Amino acid sequence: MTSLLDSPVPAAEDDPALRRGAARVLYANWTGASTVPSRGLYPHQWSWDSAFIAIGLRHLSARRAQRELETLLGAQWADGRVPHIVFNPAVPLDAYFPSPDFWRSSRDGAAAGAPAGIETSGIVQPPVHALAAWLVHLADPEASRRRRFLPRMYEALTAWHDYLTGARDLGDGGLAAVLHPWEPGMDNSPCWDAPLRRIEPAAAGSYRRADLDHGAAAERPTDLDYGRYVRLASDYRDSGYADEGPQHAFAVEDPGVNALLIVSEHALARIAAETGADPAPHEERAGRLTAALVERLWSPEAGMFLCRDLVGGEPIAERSVAGLLPLVVPGLPQDLVDALIGTATGPGFRLGEIPMVPSYDLTGPAFDPSRYWRGPAWFNTGWLLERGLRRHGRAGAAERLRTSMLTAAGACGFAEYVDPFTAEARGTREFGWTAALTLDLLARDPAEEDAGRTDGVVAGALV
Repeated sequence: MTSLLDSPVPAAEDDPALRRGAARVLYANWTGASTVPSRGLYPHQWSWDSAFIAIGLRHLSARRAQRELETLLGAQWADGRVPHIVFNPAVPLDAYFPSPDFWRSSRDGAAAGAPAGIETSGIVQPPVHALAAWLVHLADPEASRRRRFLPRMYEALTAWHDYLTGARDLGDGGLAAVLHPWEPGMDNSPCWDAPLRRIEPAAAGSYRRADLDHGAAAERPTDLDYGRYVRLASDYRDSGYADEGPQHAFAVEDPGVNALLIVSEHALARIAAETGADPAPHEERAGRLTAALVERLWSPEAGMFLCRDLVGGEPIAERSVAGLLPLVVPGLPQDLVDALIGTATGPGFRLGEIPMVPSYDLTGPAFDPSRYWRGPAWFNTGWLLERGLRRHGRAGAAERLRTSMLTAAGACGFAEYVDPFTAEARGTREFGWTAALTLDLLARDPAEEDAGRTDGVVAGALV
């Protein structure tokens, strides 16, 4: 039986106007080597944005999707980390903060292996890249093989995963840890409120928030939180971006980050097999990561996975969408799958009842339908949940979510995020991964995907 992982995606035919609109966004945001998330608010290349963008861009140009990932990994550090921002030197310094002169990667990151000729940030984002590389390969396998795309990606991606499972295993429990709220990608999540209270914010006059030039203050992080982000980033920079040795004021094991690492490790096994390397070490590591994820972050009481604060030594009680993302993990125990879907469809997230899945528990004390990652719905997390539902045999729920996301994407102008109840646009418009994942949702044929199931589970290891 053909696995979804081994099947190229059919062309989109069901909504040409929506497809054209999404394509226009990606073409407009293309810089010649990569795609910016948005021309105003985010004028550089972002790490997990580029992975999601490549997944959608492959439906327009497999070659350009390859270039997207090649550009990002061309800025990889010698220690294996993939930085969360690769700066475009043509963009003025005051267009975005923290700017390259804040991070000073080529100087202050030299001991950790930062590249000398490219300026980047020094922190990371979730590892979606191996999954993206495999899906991009499948869009045009012949061209991919001719250009030796996967052999070149394999070495870089293996080093990336080695970094996360090595230097970033700060809890000695087998999971990767994040050292800054920006690293899990859900920057302003209420999950970070308690750990951030330990952080003395940077002085307000020591930096300028460029994000407020392009976004409403009520939809962005508060000044207090932003000052804490700046303090953490500057302390990490001043340590030479060292992971081992210093006492980190913020260190958290995040279920979303580790779920994506597991999925990408399975993808890396496929890449290994395609390139003639041994896939077994990657499958074995994916298995160890899955066991550690369940052991360290599963909460039967919450009915989902929780973040763990490594400084305080306790789980973080706040329930965010990150705790549902392990639905994408192959081989998750069935009772946990059932519990996760029960939580997703319950009063906290109301999957199937409201247009899109919120980023934070609707019944939680910190819920806000408009403020960045404190309640609004995002298209990348919805895309992951849709695939997780489908791989675990919940095709009806997956299709309803897919349809709702496509409706919202067109109505909101491909917004960065939306109100989960109304799907009204929030954040910036013409956002890269919203457009890209719209293309991917349009291009997949759910009936063909459902035919690839055995006993209610997708055949194969991934999507």
